[in-house]
Amino acid sequence: MGHPVGKVAALAGITVRTLHHYDEIGLLGPSGRTHAGYRSYSDDDLDRLQRILFYRELGFPLETIATLVDDPGIDADAHLKKQRELLVARMGELGRMVAAVDRVMEARAMGNALTPEEKFEVFGEFREPDGYAEEAARRWGHTPEWRGAPVPTKEDLVAGEAARRDWVARLGAVLDAGRAPDSPEAAELAEAHREMLSRALGGCSYETQRRIAALYATEPAQLEFLVRAGEQRPGVGAFIRDAIEANAAHREE
Repeated sequence: MGHPVGKVAALAGITVRTLHHYDEIGLLGPSGRTHAGYRSYSDDDLDRLQRILFYRELGFPLETIATLVDDPGIDADAHLKKQRELLVARMGELGRMVAAVDRVMEARAMGNALTPEEKFEVFGEFREPDGYAEEAARRWGHTPEWRGAPVPTKEDLVAGEAARRDWVARLGAVLDAGRAPDSPEAAELAEAHREMLSRALGGCSYETQRRIAALYATEPAQLEFLVRAGEQRPGVGAFIRDAIEANAAHREE
């Protein structure tokens, strides 16, 4: 028994024009025609359409979908197995995306919980750039440190800012003494930096520290989270990056 094009479109939740397009490009043609010349789709055609729409939903281009559904080495059961594998992978990706969004919401909730007076009390004139929370989620949301980081209280933020100021003062002393990035004094700074990140994130690997430190030399906004604009010196971002890189390489030997 054949199915008319309008019924197939309604069942699949697509337009008749989409079915016409699939026919035109050779992706899905009807197995038959009515006496009046209208398209008529068989049950096998509907099975093929179901596979096409599944792969389309996962974001595959039509050219790739054509290759998948026409592969003679993949039967119906193999298609189901492949679809299940893709769905499990998508579930994992969606779970990571949800966790990243949750972290942004938590960070925003914490930021909004502080009054303007409290923000000034903790951070002075410093404010994170607009959109930074979203960018941080995109950049770090997949890491275990991000997913496991606790939401800070005001007391945590006050303690963190005090630790940051102390660290910057120590950095200034190392720079004034002319120490190299691979010196013991710079290594102590690098370890103290990782400890600050660990307290904020609930843990921080050397690899994560390296990735963050690399941004200090290339992104002024990222550097300012650690060393405020009025505290900076020429080349300070590169010095911090090189010190952290040298210390991590030594620790991992």
